[in-house]
Amino acid sequence: MAFVRLDPQCICCLLKKHLNAAPETAPEAQRVAYMQRMLRLIADASPYDGAPVLVSEIEALQREMFGIVRDFSREKSAFNQLMLSLEAGVWQRIAGAEDPLYAAVQFAMIGNYIDFGAMDQVDEKTLGALMEESSRFVPEKDAYEALRKDVMRAKKAVYLTDNCGEIVMDKLLLRQIHLLNPVCDLTVVTRGAPVLNDATMDDALACGLDEYAHVMHNGSGIAGTCLEKISDQAHAAIDEADVIIAKGQANFETLRRCEKNVYYIFLCKCELYAKRFGVPKLQGMLVRDEQS
Repeated sequence: MAFVRLDPQCICCLLKKHLNAAPETAPEAQRVAYMQRMLRLIADASPYDGAPVLVSEIEALQREMFGIVRDFSREKSAFNQLMLSLEAGVWQRIAGAEDPLYAAVQFAMIGNYIDFGAMDQVDEKTLGALMEESSRFVPEKDAYEALRKDVMRAKKAVYLTDNCGEIVMDKLLLRQIHLLNPVCDLTVVTRGAPVLNDATMDDALACGLDEYAHVMHNGSGIAGTCLEKISDQAHAAIDEADVIIAKGQANFETLRRCEKNVYYIFLCKCELYAKRFGVPKLQGMLVRDEQS
């Protein structure tokens, strides 16, 4: 049976963020037409597609009608550079930890804060506070132990990235996985086209993720990993992987119950996920996919 991914609360969030997204300079008739077409997209959406699929369709509509969508290139560059400037210090903390893999997972969780799609505001002060408090981000014990075992014995692993800036923390987790299992064939998969502040292949290469893994894009501009809409190459890499690490809520939304050995790492950044997992907002999560 197909898994229903579209949640009523996600629809409300999409309406809040995008219904009035038409430029104020646009003629009133065009703004009305945009609203009607956007509402039609939501009304006609498959319940089996998550919100990230709808976001890509709404942004395509905005490009068609107004020629633009919000450009996050400045934010992407700024947070890539910020996190690269912190990389050496964070690595020292990871390498000096009692369990470096555990510490690397903690910082990978924290990096997921840099999300201009889910967060109303992203600021360096809050990010810095989260990084200073890394010890309070506690991966679920059983999921972590399973991840550790899978990473140690994997022949092929795939890492699905999420946001810019965050990918520097992903790089450090990849580095630690490489140290633990140097014979594992690591592949990083990014978005295939710019969307929100998500990382593309160019971002991953600029941040040096290719030091520890082969880097490819997924051929898709969806802010997640929709298996039906990614490239054959990316699909094959995921299918062949012994273990998959998927960053961010969007990957969880689009992949959940995909019947693969996926570990999701993210922060709960909205009320829906905080309520679903019974945790406060900005709680770090390590969740193993439900393989049934």
